[in-house]
Amino acid sequence: QVQLVESGGGLVQAGGSLRLSCAASGRTFSTYYMAWFRQAPGSERESVAAIVRSGVGTYYADSVKGRFTISRDNAKNTVYLQMNSLEAEDTAVYYCAASMWRSTFTPLEGPYDYWGQGTQVTVSS
Repeated sequence: QVQLVESGGGLVQAGGSLRLSCAASGRTFSTYYMAWFRQAPGSERESVAAIVRSGVGTYYADSVKGRFTISRDNAKNTVYLQMNSLEAEDTAVYYCAASMWRSTFTPLEGPYDYWGQGTQVTVSS
């Protein structure tokens, strides 16, 4: 069982930056794949970025490539999402997710087993 708590969301002007953090409970954080998802009102949840257990491999949705960077610090049980060049279309609730590996698992889609409560990101134009 893993508990995830996101932080760092807020209101930012288009072109600005935010850094989201996701703190995980427990001593087994390094065994989990981690990802960020987002959901705008009236829209389906979509994947944003994912990172492997070691942090060496990263994956990004086409919509955020070159603008967002996912990273993790296993010693601190924390995963980050650095968001640069933010656009109005990035406005959404951002969720942190965790999953153990399974044979059918893909980093961007999962399935993911554990979810945080979300943090709101609002980008004004």
